[in-house]
Amino acid sequence: MYPNNIFNIGIQGAEMKRCNIKRRPLADTVLEALKPEEKEYREKDSNNLYFRVQTSGKKSWQLRYKTNENKWTWLGLGSYPETSAVRAREKAMEITLRKSNGEEVKTKKRILKEKIDLEELKFKYLLQDWIETRKKRWNEVTFKKAIKSLEKHIFPNFGERNFNEITPKDWLDFFKGLQKKFEIYNQVEKLTSYCRGAYDLAKFQNKVTSNPLEGINEYLDPYKKGNMKFVSYDELPELIMKIRQYPVREIVIGLELMILMFPRPSELRLATWDQFDFDEAVWIRPASIMKNNIPHAIPLSKQSICLLQELKENSGVSNLLFPGRNSFSKPISDNTFNTALKRLGYDGKQDPHGFRHIASSQFNKKFSGVPQVVESALSHLKKGVKGIYDKEAHYEERIEMMQWWSAEIDKMTRKKVDTYSLTI
Repeated sequence: MYPNNIFNIGIQGAEMKRCNIKRRPLADTVLEALKPEEKEYREKDSNNLYFRVQTSGKKSWQLRYKTNENKWTWLGLGSYPETSAVRAREKAMEITLRKSNGEEVKTKKRILKEKIDLEELKFKYLLQDWIETRKKRWNEVTFKKAIKSLEKHIFPNFGERNFNEITPKDWLDFFKGLQKKFEIYNQVEKLTSYCRGAYDLAKFQNKVTSNPLEGINEYLDPYKKGNMKFVSYDELPELIMKIRQYPVREIVIGLELMILMFPRPSELRLATWDQFDFDEAVWIRPASIMKNNIPHAIPLSKQSICLLQELKENSGVSNLLFPGRNSFSKPISDNTFNTALKRLGYDGKQDPHGFRHIASSQFNKKFSGVPQVVESALSHLKKGVKGIYDKEAHYEERIEMMQWWSAEIDKMTRKKVDTYSLTI
C-alpha cells in the first residue's frame, strides 16, 4: 500500500531536527532536509569539515583550520548544492594535505586584502598622489603639459609596476633609452624630476625608505640646446618669404606673429581675443598661460596689429585666435605650426619655439646696454613682479623695442624681394 521509500520522502519533506542526525558524514537527504533556525548553525560532516545553514536558508561548506598564527578560523569551500558533499570533502582533504606540507591557507578575505594591497603598490598611485600636490603650484598650461608627458612615457611603462620592485637600473635604462630614441633631453630632465618627486613624497608617507632616482641626472646625457631648432639670422628672410606662400592664411599669420612677438608657442595657441586691446596696442597675457605664472603685457607693433585685425575678421564667433578645425571652443593642436614648418622644408631646421631664440639674439646685440629690458621682453620675469604695467616690467621701453623689431623684419623681407627682382 505504501511505497518502499516512504521513510526517505519523509525526511526530505519534513523539517529534520539536528538532534536526529545519527551518522556522519552527512547524507544527501539530511543536507537537503536541514532547515534554517533563528540563528545560523554549523553541523559537522567529517574531520574539520562543516555544513553551514544561515537564517536566510542559504547553505554552504566551511573548513575549520588553524592559521600560521595558531588561531582557529573558517575557510569557505562553496555553496550547496552547487558544491556537492563529495566535492566539498575532496576540497577539505586537499587543503588539509597542503596545510600539513607547510603551505599557507588563505581565506577569500585574505586573498582580497592582498589583492588590494598589491594594487596600491603600483607606481601610478605614487605618481597620482604627487600630481595632486602640483595642482595649486603650477599654472594650467604647465600642469597639462606635465600630465601629457607622464601619460605618454611613464604611466604605460611603469604605472602598473610595484614601486618597491623598480630598481635604479630600471629607471636609468629607461631614461637613457628615451634620450637615445627621441632626443628629448629637456623633457627627460623634467620626467626624472616628476618621478623623483613622487618617491620623495612617498618617503614622507612612510611608503618607501629610499628614492631609486636619487642622483640619476649625473648619469644621463646632458641637455643639448641644439634641441631647439632655428635658422640663422641671415636665413630668416627666406623663411619668412616661404611662410607667406603657405596655402592656409591663418597659419601664415600665426607664424608671422611668432616672429614678430616671439611668444612661447602655447601662449599664442591658447590666446583669446579678450586679451587684446587694439586701442592701447597691447596683448595682456594672463598668468594661467604663462610659464612663470605671472601676467605679462606685450606691446603690439603696427605690423602685429594689422595681422591680428585680419585674423580677427576671419576668426568667426570663436574667442580663440586659433580655434580647432572641429570646435570653436578648443584651440588648434600644439603641433599645427610645427607641421607647417615641416611642409615648408624646415623639418629639423626651425621650430616655433626657435623664433624666440632668433629674436633674443638680435635684441641682445641691439640692446646690450639694457639686458633687463630684453629679459622682460622675453617674459623672463622674476617672481614678485606685481602688475603688468609695473616699472620693473619696462613696458614703455619695450614699446620702442617691439616696433624696432617689426621694422627690421620689414626691412629684411623688402631687401629679399628686391634681391629676387634683380635676379629675374
